[in-house]
Amino acid sequence: MSKPPPSPPSLANLRQEIDTIDAQMHSLLMQRGDIIDRLIQVKQTQEVGSAFRPAREADMMRRLVQRHRGILPLDTVESIWRVIISTFTYVQAPFSVHADISIGESLMRDSARFHFGFTVPYVSHFSAPAAVEAVAKSKGDLALVSATSSTTPWWIALEAEGVPKIIARLPFVERADHPAALPVFVVSRVADSAMVTEVEMWSVRVSGWNADIALALSPLAEIVAVPDTAIDGAALLVSVAAGHLEKIEAALVEAGASVRSSALVGSHATRYTVPSGTAK
Repeated sequence: MSKPPPSPPSLANLRQEIDTIDAQMHSLLMQRGDIIDRLIQVKQTQEVGSAFRPAREADMMRRLVQRHRGILPLDTVESIWRVIISTFTYVQAPFSVHADISIGESLMRDSARFHFGFTVPYVSHFSAPAAVEAVAKSKGDLALVSATSSTTPWWIALEAEGVPKIIARLPFVERADHPAALPVFVVSRVADSAMVTEVEMWSVRVSGWNADIALALSPLAEIVAVPDTAIDGAALLVSVAAGHLEKIEAALVEAGASVRSSALVGSHATRYTVPSGTAK
């Protein structure tokens, strides 16, 4: 005689399992806080400025996506981790996020809140130069500016030694229908050991710039271009793989432009895109 199939678990038992998991997650977060407290004492983070670590955070988010499975949407998982990471970073060394809202306040605010949560203070500015200037005057604040368009060459202020640099490009993980998909650069002053240098950011000033040259360079690098002081000049913000600026400069000359100057103004992780059909 066959045995009857086991009875499904009751709702009460399943809810008890959820309550147990919730308590464990809260306990782990408090344990993480204890470790952060010890980290502050060991590294004296509050004395060196921003605790933001773009290299570590980019790697953490990549690994999160690679191991994720199940019914919980990736958007939710990423947003939870972003709040956890950013809040504990803020606890180590308080900072504010200065956002250039000239390209649209709602999109920029969504990006700031998704990536940094609500604990980190949010300060809006009406131009990228204003946001960058606020960061330059701060101890360890961050500026968020558009990574795809600009009306002013705000990156020229990053050319000198000892000033803030571009340290990250958000979102760390790109995918279709990302809830905070606005491409933005993060500008701040962080330790060299915290930087990730897979993609270099160069401020390049040229003469003889025109639409044909822009078209010729588009397959080689991401470029933001605005008019410079010269009549036919332009100030370029060039995103290029580390060590490949010479190829861009050679392409500019071959296309008919003259390179007047170039300066490294930051770096960030390679864009990590979730394959189509994977994201939820």
